[in-house]
This record gives sequence, structure tokens and C-alpha cells, in this order.
Amino acid sequence: MFRNYVRLGAAAMLLAVALGAFGAHGLKDKIDASMLSAYETGVQYHIAHALGLILIGLLADKLGESKWISRAGAFIVAGIVLFSGSLYIMAVTGIGKLGIITPFGGVAFLIGWACLAAVAGKRG
Repeated sequence: MFRNYVRLGAAAMLLAVALGAFGAHGLKDKIDASMLSAYETGVQYHIAHALGLILIGLLADKLGESKWISRAGAFIVAGIVLFSGSLYIMAVTGIGKLGIITPFGGVAFLIGWACLAAVAGKRG
């Protein structure tokens, strides 16, 4: 399991860097400042949580497999897709109503980190 989360985190990080570069260079003059800011927020959270997936993978290796670690990873992935993904799509398309999806991604992030805290509490 741990290698899967490290791989997934590395792939998510690669995608975050590529999307960040696209936003900085490809979108700068094509979308308004508020949409560019939303896009950049998506990239920031994407990067932070891609690193979180790598951390989850390393902890899975150290602590062993558990349902809490697996849940943590799944919710972090869902958070990246829902939170960052909705911001990316909203910024590129200009459809502001897509912002209604973003908080669900934020909740997924919170649940993911709570699951990780739960496994850490059980091992300590």
C-alpha cells in the first residue's frame, strides 16, 4: 500500500507543477485576476496535499497497513479532485457556479487529515 500512495503523491505533484506552470504562463493574460487567483489557490492546495499523499505512503510503510491510513489517502485524493479540480475548471471556463463543489473537497481534506490523526493516535 505505501508504494501506491508514494507513487500517487508523486504523480499528483507532477500534475500540480505542470498545472501551476500552465496557469502562470498560459492563463496569465487570458483570464481575469480573480479567476487566476482561484486557479492559484487550487495549485497551492494540490501541491500541499500531493506531499500529504507521499507522507501517508511513508507512514503506511513505517506503521503498517491500516484502514485509517487507507481512508486518509482516499479522502486526500478526493479532496484534490474536488477542491483543486473544481477551481481549475471554474477558472478556465469562467463558470462561477462550479465553486459550489470546492467546499466538498475541503471537507474531504479535513476528513483525510482526521483519519491520519486517528492512526497516529492509535500507534502512539
